[in-house]
Amino acid sequence: MTSNASFTTRDLLSALVVVIIWGTNFVAMKVGLRNLTPFQLGAARYVFAILPLILFFKPPKLPAKWIIAYGLSQGVGQFGLLFLSLKVGMSASLASVILQTQVFFTAIFGYMLLKERTSRALLAGLALAAVGLLCFGMSAVQAVHSADITPAGFALCLAGAAMWAVSNIVVRRAQKDTPEFDVISFIVWCGAVPIVPFVLLSLAFDDPATRWQWVGAPLATWVAVAYVGWMSTIIGYAMWTRLLKRYPVNRVAPFSLGVPVVGITSGMVALGDTITSWQWAGIALIVAALMCTMFGGRWLDRRS
Repeated sequence: MTSNASFTTRDLLSALVVVIIWGTNFVAMKVGLRNLTPFQLGAARYVFAILPLILFFKPPKLPAKWIIAYGLSQGVGQFGLLFLSLKVGMSASLASVILQTQVFFTAIFGYMLLKERTSRALLAGLALAAVGLLCFGMSAVQAVHSADITPAGFALCLAGAAMWAVSNIVVRRAQKDTPEFDVISFIVWCGAVPIVPFVLLSLAFDDPATRWQWVGAPLATWVAVAYVGWMSTIIGYAMWTRLLKRYPVNRVAPFSLGVPVVGITSGMVALGDTITSWQWAGIALIVAALMCTMFGGRWLDRRS
């Protein structure tokens, strides 16, 4: 693990690709939820994610508890709650912002559980991001009575962010316990864990009339499912997990602050979301936070 080194060009580009994939991912989720329930979308996402890759990758050489823990926290926890949020009242644009509070949850959990230190650049970046997220919060308050945003949607999205942070900690703990940590094998086999819980949740809570509506779903729905399954889950999380393997979790997590910028832009273009003055202020602050986190350490080193 290169804990004290700067990000290489390759790793920096990997982080930016993940930001783009995950930012556009929220539009795909919204499209998928037009014809599928949150639990159906969750099951479909991971069926697409593991097939056919699970036939070609052997189970990772690490204790099963880490596979189960990651599959439940990242799959059922993060995305189950996020899909519910988008369904009951949360726009794609604002969901891409609120979910990034995982940075704060991750920093707290990393400090408490992994004893990871925080740099001055990271603290400054988090401070800027906090103000930026506050701006988005002000925008959400103004729109709280609209059909797009509800208190339940906000709470579920925030809970999903906390579960994302939990999954980040699980990855770091799994990597520490496993010298031969295979990222792709880990992601693929963890993707098999949420399928049964999602199916059971659908049988328990979905209206029986909706159970077979996926059969007649339009092509756009399946394209969206394929995107969130293959691009976001396999490619995005494989690249993200590789970064978590090479760097401390509190250095990797801030890159996700760029996701709202892409998420809001794609929501505006694809779904017709409008951008308020508060949201524009939040975007500017989050970009500043990301730049501070990425390059602030080098600037401070030169000053020293």
